[in-house]
Amino acid sequence: MKSSVVFFCVVAALLLLGAPTAVDAAMCDPSELTPCAAAILNSSPPSSLCCSRLKSQAPCFCQYQKNPSLSKYISGGRKVAAACGVPIPSC
Repeated sequence: MKSSVVFFCVVAALLLLGAPTAVDAAMCDPSELTPCAAAILNSSPPSSLCCSRLKSQAPCFCQYQKNPSLSKYISGGRKVAAACGVPIPSC
């Protein structure tokens, strides 16, 4: 159960950021954002690994944002993205 919460937190971070609409679905993997879970859930500073993963998954953010199960993590994810210097596109 705890791992699913972490997974959803990571995905939420992606939802917050938005991205280009033409994204290769094969490279979009919300589980890549697992290192950001603590930062999203606990409002702690994101790790360098978290920031790196956010940047690599940025093209998927709009796709993630459309997933209703991730919407509850959006506010925390926006803060983490801002802390990492990852731009949040509008979708």
